[in-house]
Amino acid sequence: MPLTDSKIRAAKPSTKSYKLTDSQGLYLLISASGSRLWYFRYRFSGKESRISLGSYPHVTLAEAREKRDTAHKKILSGINPSKQSNTNKKCIVETNTLKYIATSWHT
Repeated sequence: MPLTDSKIRAAKPSTKSYKLTDSQGLYLLISASGSRLWYFRYRFSGKESRISLGSYPHVTLAEAREKRDTAHKKILSGINPSKQSNTNKKCIVETNTLKYIATSWHT
């Protein structure tokens, strides 16, 4: 049964972390400390993985579903969504080095 915003707001932290599942691999992990994190679980090349989609309420249910759908489209196109986000992070880190900034400024 799909999640609703009222179910999410009514969910209280427990002594252990637990999941509220939506559909197509999307779930909200509610930790014992009370944090609520969106995850998308998927299979790529026979291997199960998951990616974080953000924290609730900063990422709403509708936004989490959109991010899940975007990641699912990448999987259907043969792209591993977690590898692509790691590549994007690496590019950002490489462009924030002193060497890169100094070279860009000097030229």
